[in-house]
Amino acid sequence: MGTIDPTARVEDGAVIGEGTTIGPYCIIGPNVVIGANCKLIAHVYVTAQTTIGANCTIYPFVSLGGAPQSLGYKGELTRLEIGADCTIRESATMNAGTVAGGGVTRVGARGYFMNCSHVGHDCQVGDNAIFATSATLGGHCEIGDFVFIGGLSAVHQFTRIGSQVMVGGVCGVRGDIIPFGLVNGQYAALEGLNVIGMKRRQFTKARLAAVRAFYQKLFHGPGIFAERLSEVQPLAAEDPAIAEILAFIAKGKHRPLCLPADDGGKP
Repeated sequence: MGTIDPTARVEDGAVIGEGTTIGPYCIIGPNVVIGANCKLIAHVYVTAQTTIGANCTIYPFVSLGGAPQSLGYKGELTRLEIGADCTIRESATMNAGTVAGGGVTRVGARGYFMNCSHVGHDCQVGDNAIFATSATLGGHCEIGDFVFIGGLSAVHQFTRIGSQVMVGGVCGVRGDIIPFGLVNGQYAALEGLNVIGMKRRQFTKARLAAVRAFYQKLFHGPGIFAERLSEVQPLAAEDPAIAEILAFIAKGKHRPLCLPADDGGKP
């Protein structure tokens, strides 16, 4: 059975799952739902309409469901949804959504969020994400599955990061990053493919060779980027990863595409 420390404050209406432990000095709001077998170690603050999946471990001084840091927020009751099996380390923060942004911030399952990391309002974060120390998302960002964001890196609002991307440390991310991309630099530039991550996801040598060849044609071939993008469209049939990258580029809306530094930074 779970326990609630006598110093914790759990408001009427909150739902606490079976086997969940609420540690000393935690504060749980009236619209919060916490799944089974979670562990809130101490000094955790959970508010808004926040739901937390089963088997999450949340460390001291974490704040979940706090008011969105948006000048348009007028005190509406909005949501934060966190998937199962997440680890959220000390002083991490995740804000609830805004009405204008759809009203909900979502974080997938099996994420690992290191100390002082931040998920801004209305962000959509996929499964198996890793945010290193002080990795930060502005509002409305879209983050795919198996993304790693390095320490002290910041992602501009409305930016999209595709699945299986690796962002280096101390990066300012101002453009959309293609799936499987590897970016680095003070202002993030595309350095290639996240080959290590792709191998971990069981990409064969043949698949890696096909995606690498596509990448070279798209980002380092002759002519301007728009011409190269048009020329590689038929390659979508060669591999699902290529199709995913092309579909991601086609859906770009708010931010420019993150390109290699030697491509001038413009699509």
